[in-house]
Amino acid sequence: MDSSEAPTLQIQDWVEQIRSGEMRAISRAISAVENGEPEALEILRQLFPHTGKGYLIGVTGSPGTGKSSLVDRLAAAYRKQGRRVGIIAVDASSPFTGGAILGDRIRMQRHSTDAGIYIRSMATRGYLGGLARTSADVALILEAAGKDVILIETVGVGQDEVEIVRLADCTLVLMVPGMGDDVQTLKAGLMEISDIFVINKADLPNAARLEQQIRAMLSFAGTREGWTPPVVPTVATENKGVEELAASIEGYRAHFASPARRDRRQRERWRQRLMEMARERLVERVLEEQIGEKRLLAYADAVARRERDPYSIIEEILRQVGLSQQR
Repeated sequence: MDSSEAPTLQIQDWVEQIRSGEMRAISRAISAVENGEPEALEILRQLFPHTGKGYLIGVTGSPGTGKSSLVDRLAAAYRKQGRRVGIIAVDASSPFTGGAILGDRIRMQRHSTDAGIYIRSMATRGYLGGLARTSADVALILEAAGKDVILIETVGVGQDEVEIVRLADCTLVLMVPGMGDDVQTLKAGLMEISDIFVINKADLPNAARLEQQIRAMLSFAGTREGWTPPVVPTVATENKGVEELAASIEGYRAHFASPARRDRRQRERWRQRLMEMARERLVERVLEEQIGEKRLLAYADAVARRERDPYSIIEEILRQVGLSQQR
């Protein structure tokens, strides 16, 4: 056998192990993707034709809304239905190691012996929007591994976590009564991305008032392709309202199940994803192959000293790679 064929065969074996649901193979592949290892791209290429059957559910909301508890209960509900579940829990990065703080697997230990659930905590590593940079690729790996439902919990850093809508098939926005910024949160972009509103900790005072506020805002927003986001009260820690929430998710899925609607949404999602991937690869290639760290630091130093302006430097970089629009 040609020695060059060995790595390819090893990756093929790895891919087959992932597709058969072997946890160690899945974990190794996710780590390879997160760390940008050489095998990662080929693994994703080989896995991609086996994706597209999983249903991605995004769970977002401010800190303290109980996202982890709800994800835990939803996972249990789906397992009772016999579905295989993947969980991607995105946490803030440690300022010291860059790893995930408060790994959500600690909060979901009761699932640790269930082979039908795979849980992965991911660090944002400075990536904005509530997700990690490789969250989409990790979701593809879990789809290829046969997960029927993939729950994606965002980091919970505030009101700007709208990246999840570009990844998830259905997005849940969690709110809690009495947090003080309820209406402001609705105005900050979450209104546009929410497919289902969840009032968690609905046993707290003012839950009914919050539901009225959300419904009032929805009456002004109108429908999206005939869908008005329902408002579902839950108490995740007591497993109350979780079955009703799962039913609402299925209702949303059924509403957009027609081939025309599904294809339109998939096209738009992949258009945005391709643009994002192109930007990342172009920036990496320009910085690594055309500029280099030494010259980049020199540019930064010149700007910091006000010896040059950043706009001219960007034009110069674009000219060097043949992309300048300047006439």
